[in-house]
Amino acid sequence: MADSYGSIVPRGPRGMWRALLWSLKGLREAWRCESSFRLEVYAFVVLAPLGLWLGATPVERVLLVGSLLLVLGAELLNSAIEAVIERFGAEIHVLAGRAKDMGSAAVFVLMLNVLLVWGLLLVPRWL
Repeated sequence: MADSYGSIVPRGPRGMWRALLWSLKGLREAWRCESSFRLEVYAFVVLAPLGLWLGATPVERVLLVGSLLLVLGAELLNSAIEAVIERFGAEIHVLAGRAKDMGSAAVFVLMLNVLLVWGLLLVPRWL
């Protein structure tokens, strides 16, 4: 939830705790409602430990695992876009379709990023 407009009051520990709870609620809802998110989490659970193991340096490990986290973040944003559009009705509208397609494209681009990062870091070791 956004802060009040013009508010200069810091959130403090209690506000940070509430923000954490809202974030966890969002993750729970994404897990419950989005099969794409669940599939990407399964891929993360398999690939993240592999990336930590295969990364030769801390920077490589961050790149390998971080690229996977970016896909999860983009999927959460894409799901949020879709939920907001569905909230206003299921009728077909060109702008609604464009927004959904662009959200999906963002996830796709970050999946290509995973392939690029993993390929550039790991393939040269085997050639």
